Amino acid sequence: MIEIDNLTMCYGALKAVDDLSLHVAQGELFAFLGPNGAGKTTTIKTLTGLLRPTVGRTRICGHDIAEDPIAAKAVMGFVPDVAVFYEKLTAREFMGFIADIFEVDPNVAASNTAQLFGKLQLHEHTHDQIETLSHGTRQRLAIAAALMHDPKVVVIDEPMVGLDPLHARVVKDELKARSQNGTTVFMSTHLLNIAEELADRIGIINRGKLVALGTMAELRQRARDQGGALETIFLDLVAEGDRTAAMATVT
Repeated sequence: MIEIDNLTMCYGALKAVDDLSLHVAQGELFAFLGPNGAGKTTTIKTLTGLLRPTVGRTRICGHDIAEDPIAAKAVMGFVPDVAVFYEKLTAREFMGFIADIFEVDPNVAASNTAQLFGKLQLHEHTHDQIETLSHGTRQRLAIAAALMHDPKVVVIDEPMVGLDPLHARVVKDELKARSQNGTTVFMSTHLLNIAEELADRIGIINRGKLVALGTMAELRQRARDQGGALETIFLDLVAEGDRTAAMATVT
């Protein structure tokens, strides 16, 4: 459902993403991890068509995001790390606006809004202007909007930002349920416990390169830490990548 092939993104002499290839299957909940500046956000921007890569290509459900962006974006829901809204709209009006963009039938849009507001505990904010909503409520509204058209692929950057434990649980349950029903979820997060709890597979990027890829069991095997938490494995693999990069610079 998501195919990233030989993706390279340069900003002048800096390679933010360096020859990244990654395929994510239908129904997979994939966690994309890395330290600050590793290339996660750049990858997501190329994946969603916000940036055109220097080299390589990305396909969503077979649609090349550069060559056929409308078809690719029609089957994708995207939640950026900082969501942007029309502040004067109510939560319900914003959902209607998103439904119009994706040409969702009005009856279907009304049904989907009701269901999503129920699952994400947004009903009490239906008629509130967005400018009055808390950060966590806005985040849940952004997720609801991304799911309005029942996308086949969901790309979500830092899904739990601003959420209290109760609403984080609600969002986790919804993302997992979607993946179990066949939706591909590509999730970038700094919260390693979230990745460990939810992800079917995990990819770790560092200095623009994919340094590890696999299930938790596979990552533990690579790190020779059969009982370790993801935090320990992540730190070890990133440090290993840093040492390799330093050696390459010296030689």
